[in-house]
Amino acid sequence: MVQERPFPVERRLSAILAADVAGYSRLMHDDEEATHAKLTALFADAVVPAIAEHGGRIVKNTGDGFLAEFTSSVEAVRAAVQFQARIKELTIQEKEERCVAFRVGVNIGDVIVEAHDIFGDGVNIAARLEGIAEPGGICISSSAYDQVRGKVGVEFVDLGDQNFKNISRPVRTYAAIWDEPGPATRSHRTGSSALSPPRLSIVVLPFANLSGDPEQDYFIDGVAENLTTDLSRIGGLFVIARNSAFSYKGKAIDVRQVGRELNVRYVLGGSMQLSGKRLRVNVQLIDAESRKHLWAERFEKPVADLFDMQDEIVSRLANSFGAQLFVVEARKAERLRHPDAIDLFFQGIACFYKGPTLEHATRARGFFERALAIDPQGVGAAWALIGMANVDLTVGADLLTDERAALLSAAEANAIKARSLAPNIAAARLILALVYINTNRAAQGITECEQALALDRNLAYAHGVIGLAKFYMGRATETEGHVLEALRLSPRDLVANRLMRFVGMAKLQLGADAEAVSWLRRSIEANGTHPLAHFSLAAALGLLGALDEARTAAKAGFALNPSFTIRRLRAAKISDNPIYLAGQERLCEGMRVAGVPEG
Repeated sequence: MVQERPFPVERRLSAILAADVAGYSRLMHDDEEATHAKLTALFADAVVPAIAEHGGRIVKNTGDGFLAEFTSSVEAVRAAVQFQARIKELTIQEKEERCVAFRVGVNIGDVIVEAHDIFGDGVNIAARLEGIAEPGGICISSSAYDQVRGKVGVEFVDLGDQNFKNISRPVRTYAAIWDEPGPATRSHRTGSSALSPPRLSIVVLPFANLSGDPEQDYFIDGVAENLTTDLSRIGGLFVIARNSAFSYKGKAIDVRQVGRELNVRYVLGGSMQLSGKRLRVNVQLIDAESRKHLWAERFEKPVADLFDMQDEIVSRLANSFGAQLFVVEARKAERLRHPDAIDLFFQGIACFYKGPTLEHATRARGFFERALAIDPQGVGAAWALIGMANVDLTVGADLLTDERAALLSAAEANAIKARSLAPNIAAARLILALVYINTNRAAQGITECEQALALDRNLAYAHGVIGLAKFYMGRATETEGHVLEALRLSPRDLVANRLMRFVGMAKLQLGADAEAVSWLRRSIEANGTHPLAHFSLAAALGLLGALDEARTAAKAGFALNPSFTIRRLRAAKISDNPIYLAGQERLCEGMRVAGVPEG
């Protein structure tokens, strides 16, 4: 039997304004009292007067923000514009890292009303809109936009349909552009818009057919279409759909206009020519706003099987500029005044790629921890956890301290948590695979790599990691093949030096010391910041009897990791396979000859 309600529920149609402080957790962590004082002052001087002036009421404070209700969406947006402008005036002299900025979302919806709160989907959508607004910006739903358009003295740009957590239907979303008067397009051109395209956003334009044969269009269009599909598998990358991209086919292209029209940061374009038995491909990655060429690649291959070649080209491109985009975004994030969780993730990546030293690792982990504090759930949290796990894994696996076991345990816990939060992100499984491999569970590591490749077949590094696992399993003869496959897919991989070191270590295990020297030197030439490559090279040279060169290589390793000892290497106990252990004895003997202390 259904019970009757003891009292009637009050409902009404309201304009809901949700606001929070961008980077609040970081600001409070840095200086609680100063942040609280600033927020209180801004609330009193800017927020409360604007809301009162426009007939609204503050329903509740949420610590880092507030929820307000209005009878009119026009008044809600006018209030938001007013207090955002006032806050900007009051904080203009603040240092970037200490500045308080609100993000605002406005929606119209039917709400359940209580004395000190309001509830309903309308409130939830306003909160989700606030979550995607830029610091100092305002995002509104289409229901609000229909009411305020042309009435509030600011322009809006269409962000398209947005899918929000726990909201069953997409919400058409608009962002206010109010830093200067005039149409939204002018604000985009001058760079003053409160809106920015999604960080990792890209369109793959149709490739130009230079062969003069229109019958080859099917193949050339197929490469662009498959590349679009493969890029969409890269976690965090926003890729414009094929139909929108192909609307530019055969037209003169202005990349800045394409960027504005599609609201993307990057444009990938190129040309292909099929001539006889040779295929030539030129590809460029371009920053849509600056028109700067960030990356270019040329391919020229014999035509044996067109479709196999298409897959290879797509894989090579996805790996090459997927990594390039992360590097470029990291540089941009460093210049931001109010970094959010993803910005901090990119800054952590930038630190991490400077080299595996304790200094860089500590700084990178700090960025990832701040990102997790800002966004403790969902995909953002998963990437922060992946970053933290990667740092701990690297410090432990590269033997930078004696705390290897604790670091790898922490890395495993965070990788598992990231995999749980975002099961479709292949990187979480790859980090977990490396943890397993470095803790005498190589077979489990291979399984995780295979699952990662099932999610992202272009994850080149996973092939190399399988080769590393085979090395620890005493199957060093198989390592080179896996690494060569990884390098075929991603010849300019940011961690190609590690792949080369895997082969060098395998060659040492096999007693092929001269080949080991060749691979290890290639590793160091690719990136000389990894101490284990120098120590391994020292061992190989020592075993060959090149003592002076061996000592020089060891000295380079100590410059990067002064506390390294043979004892630390033995204590790692990465594998109990007898073939691996015999190879480790050769490695240790070579290190002794090169002057590495027993410890």
